[in-house]
Amino acid sequence: MKNKKFGIYWLFLTVGVLAASFYPLYMGYKVISDMIINGTVFAESYPKYIIPYTPIAISLICGVLIMPIAFKLCKKYAFIPAAVISCGIFALTEWLFESQVIVTTTVTTTLESWQMYMCYVPPEGFETRTWTEVNVLMGEYSPTFKIHFYMISAVVILSLLNCFYGFGAIIRNNDKTKLKALIMQSVSSVAFLGMCIWACFTAFYRTGELHVSALSVVLMIAFFLLLGITIGIFTGSFLLGKRKLFSKVIPSLAASAVTLGMYIGEMCLLCSNLYRFGTGFLFSGIPGISLAPIDIIVIIASGVITYLLLILANKQR
Repeated sequence: MKNKKFGIYWLFLTVGVLAASFYPLYMGYKVISDMIINGTVFAESYPKYIIPYTPIAISLICGVLIMPIAFKLCKKYAFIPAAVISCGIFALTEWLFESQVIVTTTVTTTLESWQMYMCYVPPEGFETRTWTEVNVLMGEYSPTFKIHFYMISAVVILSLLNCFYGFGAIIRNNDKTKLKALIMQSVSSVAFLGMCIWACFTAFYRTGELHVSALSVVLMIAFFLLLGITIGIFTGSFLLGKRKLFSKVIPSLAASAVTLGMYIGEMCLLCSNLYRFGTGFLFSGIPGISLAPIDIIVIIASGVITYLLLILANKQR
């Protein structure tokens, strides 16, 4: 009976992931078909943010397909091979898209260069943008800007696979000790993925200026917090019931560290600058580190919120 329920769960999960991945897969198909037919992808036909979302979708589909086999062969360690293989598939497909796809506008450049250009300003505005504080020349950049792309991708892949694995393990083993943490993980993962999709189509309404609007401030802070909280709960889900150092402190530190990593990725993208949320001491960069006091507050807050959530997750296990 358990095996039957597990099979039904995985069937619906596979169909659901395939359906949710339709647009990223379509983007990949469109780019590959243009490359085959034209040898390039014209800027006006470029689907937004094919990297990293098409490789993420492919890796998640592969992870879902691999997981039942991993359950059979590795039992309670099934998450590990599925996660490793999924991340490997992501790295391979990301590299192929970045290095092999060519985008043509007034100049010809690789997809990774074009993707960086799109980070600054939405595609519909790139021809009329007048650069002031940030000035980008196509192809002249440091590839370290991709730190935050890869970090976001890893968090999405690992957190969602952990949810798929966790609920599958509950059905298969009838062990609900991690149910509370899994629910938290699911909520944070879906919310973070939703923020990623929102950013994909709007870039949080940034115009390319370093000083952003109030709406952008709220969305960017929520994005940074959700990133840290998602990886914090992910880490904590493997340490439930341990001593406070392991079950709460280490996951909270992981949350703050990943949030800091996201800020570092933004610095690499913006030539050692950061988007500014306002004026005055609270929003001005501290000399030597670029971070403003508000940024440090966000980094610490992601760890504190994670700590509070893990108190609930570990309570009365």
